[in-house]
Amino acid sequence: MPTDTNRVRGPEASQSPSLFLCKPPAPLPSVGTRADGRQRDQVDVRPIFVRCGLVSQAKGSAYIEAGNTKIISCVYGPKETERKDETDMKCGRLTTDMRFAPFSCPVRGSWIQGSQEKDLSLMLHESLQPAVCLHRYPRSQIEVSVMVLENSGSVLSHAVTCSSLALADAGIEMYDLVLGCSIHQDGTSYVVDPTYTEENGCCSGSKENQGGLMVAFLPSLNQISGLQSDGEMSEETLTAGIRTCIEGCYKLYPVIQQALARAVRRAAPPPPES
Repeated sequence: MPTDTNRVRGPEASQSPSLFLCKPPAPLPSVGTRADGRQRDQVDVRPIFVRCGLVSQAKGSAYIEAGNTKIISCVYGPKETERKDETDMKCGRLTTDMRFAPFSCPVRGSWIQGSQEKDLSLMLHESLQPAVCLHRYPRSQIEVSVMVLENSGSVLSHAVTCSSLALADAGIEMYDLVLGCSIHQDGTSYVVDPTYTEENGCCSGSKENQGGLMVAFLPSLNQISGLQSDGEMSEETLTAGIRTCIEGCYKLYPVIQQALARAVRRAAPPPPES
């Protein structure tokens, strides 16, 4: 009997689909040491690796790695505004675009920008714009593009830091660097720089003070350029969370300064021969 080559032949043996169902996440403990060894209720951020100038096609670029969270940011411009009706004769224009690589999250996504990515792009823009001297670039446009290569939590805060470093690497005039830090509040306990599991895991039994908070901070000027929160938190908890995020930004500041100084030394021309 001839074989039908157009028919997709199924496997000889099959298994029940219930074997591949994802188990519901277990509630995260609200006390004790976290899964990666860091402490709760303390300003304990993940060690970060930062590098500037990795993308030669961009005016400036930066790469940041915090735990398993990996983000790369590129800056293009200043260049002429594409749309003439958006040209400002006295001030430049900053655009941001933040996207997740399809393989960056546990659930595979698509290249099409979704609603979450559009919201994150808007929050990134609101955090960076106060720090950029746009009045120095009239009739110009500066583009910031962020790609999340791996999402292991706190992507917005690290994207803010990475984009700020890329702007500085591009030589864009800024009032100050912008550093980001986030916390996740679970009742009376909180975790700084939460991982993906801590952000999306089941909360404890307490229904009060549940949510997340991200602060974009200008350390030299001691000013907050962006704040984003979700969930329900009391005024006292929110105020304490902002102070905790600011303290976390100050912990990251020396590492960012060293990375930027190394990039400047690499880009500096060699000394003249005597």
